[in-house]
Amino acid sequence: MKVPVHATRSFVSLRHLRQRVTHIALALSLSLAAITALQAQTATEHVALGDKDSAARRSAAALEHYESAIKLDPRDFDALWRASREAADLGEVEPNDARRTSLNARAMDYARRAVALNDKDADAHFHLARALGRTALTLGPRERVRYANEIRAQALRALELQPRHPGAAHVMGEWNAQVLRLGGLQRLFAKTFLGASLFDTATWAEATRYMQLAVSIEPNRLVHRLDLARVYRDTNRPGDARAEYLLAIKAPLADPNDEMYRRAAESELKALR
Repeated sequence: MKVPVHATRSFVSLRHLRQRVTHIALALSLSLAAITALQAQTATEHVALGDKDSAARRSAAALEHYESAIKLDPRDFDALWRASREAADLGEVEPNDARRTSLNARAMDYARRAVALNDKDADAHFHLARALGRTALTLGPRERVRYANEIRAQALRALELQPRHPGAAHVMGEWNAQVLRLGGLQRLFAKTFLGASLFDTATWAEATRYMQLAVSIEPNRLVHRLDLARVYRDTNRPGDARAEYLLAIKAPLADPNDEMYRRAAESELKALR
């Protein structure tokens, strides 16, 4: 039987159509696989690029890279705690109240997520303590004490995991100093209405010990020297305070806000009596 020409053409067209559909499906499958691989690679690359910006003290650019990595992989532990670090640094110098509140909130959120992913990492607990502390320092005395328990708990957990963690030691030194700087009435309020009896554990001796530990671990870190100088100043040790202020001023610029810390050291040294 002779097959009509138009039927032959239809059969050939159908065969070609099926082949095209098969090729398209295969291409889409390969493309999706490539996109998935690219996303995983891109998240890793964003963290690496963020590390370069952070080392160069470009916190805004570093945070953008870390947040891009988090969008691609919300469980990227390294991106989370690093994003908390950069957001806290930016929040410290942000003059706009709304933007500062947002940055501090992001710093706390990222650190909490990092801790949830790995409770045994000292850096994650330190950055949560740091983010909480940064937020607390923007508040009034009565609001500030509400953060005290968790700041202390997170810093001590970091030191439990890594006894010579310089950042956690610094946080504990600052915690003792800030509690004592609140004054008697604020501490009484905290103990009476917030049940913050642990405030009784704060001493200048502990503030000094922890801050000296931070300095001994990282002697060239400007902020350690500056806050140790402040502890000496507040405990009537002007000679020691003067020496630490001078070392802070001479310390290399390593952290994003070190210029601000250096200016503070210069100003406080001039006012020292």
